[in-house]
Amino acid sequence: MTIDELSTILADHEKWLADDDGARADLSEANLYQANLSGANLSGANLYKADLSEADLSKANLYKADLSEANLYKADLSESDLYKADLSGADLSKANLSGATLWPGWKLVKECQR
Repeated sequence: MTIDELSTILADHEKWLADDDGARADLSEANLYQANLSGANLSGANLYKADLSEADLSKANLYKADLSEANLYKADLSESDLYKADLSGADLSKANLSGATLWPGWKLVKECQR
């Protein structure tokens, strides 16, 4: 996936979130290895089986995102919002989850190590 394609998907997703005729981001099975998604609003996005290994998702909004079976190996999820995100079957080995919110008022303080 090119940077331009990803930018278009993210822009359409922002419109969808604002009820402004956009489209929900469908990044299922996308190769986003080492992608810079820091601060991105991916709330409700479909990231099923996406390769997000070594991606920067710090401070990203992943509220209710489908990250099931996603590869998040060594991903930076620090300070991200993962509340109600589906992480079933996701590989979070060596992911940085410091400061990530998994439940309101609950932030992780350590990196995942496996």
